Amino acid sequence: MESARGFFPPLSIKYLWVPFWIALLAWPLMGGRDAGQLALTLIIGGLAGRGLFRVASGDRARFAFTSLRSVFASGFQEIKIRLASKAGIVAGLVLILLLPLFLNNYYIDILNLCLLYALLAVGLNITVGYTGLLDLGYAAFYGVGAYVYALLSTGLGLSFWLGLPIGGLVAAFFGLVLGLITLRLRGDYLAIITLGFVQIIYLVLNNWDSLTQGPNGIMQISRPEVAGFVIREQIHFYYLILSFLIVVVVAVHRLIHSQIGRAWIAIREDESAAEAMGINTTRMKILAFALGAGIAGIGGVFFAARYTFVSPESFTFLESVRILSMIVLGGMGSLPGAILGAFLLTLLPELLRDLANYRMLIFGAALVVMMVFRPQGILGRRS
Repeated sequence: MESARGFFPPLSIKYLWVPFWIALLAWPLMGGRDAGQLALTLIIGGLAGRGLFRVASGDRARFAFTSLRSVFASGFQEIKIRLASKAGIVAGLVLILLLPLFLNNYYIDILNLCLLYALLAVGLNITVGYTGLLDLGYAAFYGVGAYVYALLSTGLGLSFWLGLPIGGLVAAFFGLVLGLITLRLRGDYLAIITLGFVQIIYLVLNNWDSLTQGPNGIMQISRPEVAGFVIREQIHFYYLILSFLIVVVVAVHRLIHSQIGRAWIAIREDESAAEAMGINTTRMKILAFALGAGIAGIGGVFFAARYTFVSPESFTFLESVRILSMIVLGGMGSLPGAILGAFLLTLLPELLRDLANYRMLIFGAALVVMMVFRPQGILGRRS
């Protein structure tokens, strides 16, 4: 508690110099007589105020004054932060909505890829960023969703809008299975199992020729259709993927700030302590795996519908590392960080395309410098 001495120091000769010093500074502007009256007024007012304060207030009043000042200051600061945050979000949304209108198809195609990776990064952030489960096999769920829609579209003629939830659900089922397998594993052991999982999925997609067409992939996948209008143009895909990304981000944000999200964060910080506090860590970990895998499956369906072609080479271990790098760069456990990381790691290689011989060197050096000086990521919080 800040004492009254901090606000109203004891009367001393040195405090009388303050009014005289102010009068001396005002002398050239006010004249000697008016400056003297100003000094006398300041002295009398200071003495009167100090006396009234000592008579009318005690320790409780001073404590209340200090507390109220702190409360109002923190309240105004929080209001300013919230207003600035909301203004930034609105400005960002307006920019994202209007940006494609001023770009050609090449740049819109790059933005589509950015949005697709942002969707995948948000899903992986649930597992790695919030729950603390190192998943190196995330591309497997991405591939499952893509191939499920490709097979249903080419084999049964299923539409995109029916294939979207089916692809997400099948990928979530694979995530559920992986979560059950890795229940008692942590750290490096969990990473090794997920690494093996993505390799298994890749081998199945590459060698099951009768179903997946092997290395040749599946072609002629149907595009999304809305009321008879087939979505073919890049700008139409842009707004379609953007709308789904916004829905997913809002849903995940609400989930993270719920009891489930707090349970995930508790598991990330200390799984044993979370279990001791009554959190069903088994169910929460399985839910994180399934939900993250489901989002990856939805991203896979978008990938298949956008390119009308899928092959095993798009869903390798390196793709998992790329998505993981996005959330590490942006900040694990941060939704804006995951989206920012996805945009940066997609746009930077394109911006450095003219430096074909050096761009990977520059890119790698930038990542190393980033991890040295800000290991928590660009928008991550320092633990």
